[in-house]
Amino acid sequence: MQTNEVTKLIESLRDGIVTVTFKKINTDEIRVMPCTLDPKVLTENGITTEIKSFDPASDHLVAWALDKKAWRSFRLSTVISWEVTNA
Repeated sequence: MQTNEVTKLIESLRDGIVTVTFKKINTDEIRVMPCTLDPKVLTENGITTEIKSFDPASDHLVAWALDKKAWRSFRLSTVISWEVTNA
C-alpha cells in the first residue's frame, strides 16, 4: 500500500467507520473488519485511549474492531481493499 493511500486510510479511520478487507497472516483467511479510530465512536464503546501517531516505517496498523469490540491489528501489505462505511 502506498504512503498516500495509508494516509487516506488513517484519516478515514479517524473520521468514522471503515471496512477493511485483508488476508490473515497465519491462516490466509480473508477477514472483513469494520473498524475505526474515531474518538467519538471509541468513547461510545468505553475506550478512553486514543492512538495519536503511527510509525510510517511500520507495516502494522491498529484499529478498534467494531465486530469484536476489541483492538485488532493488521498488516498493510495484506490489505485487499478498504472503504468508508460510515463517516
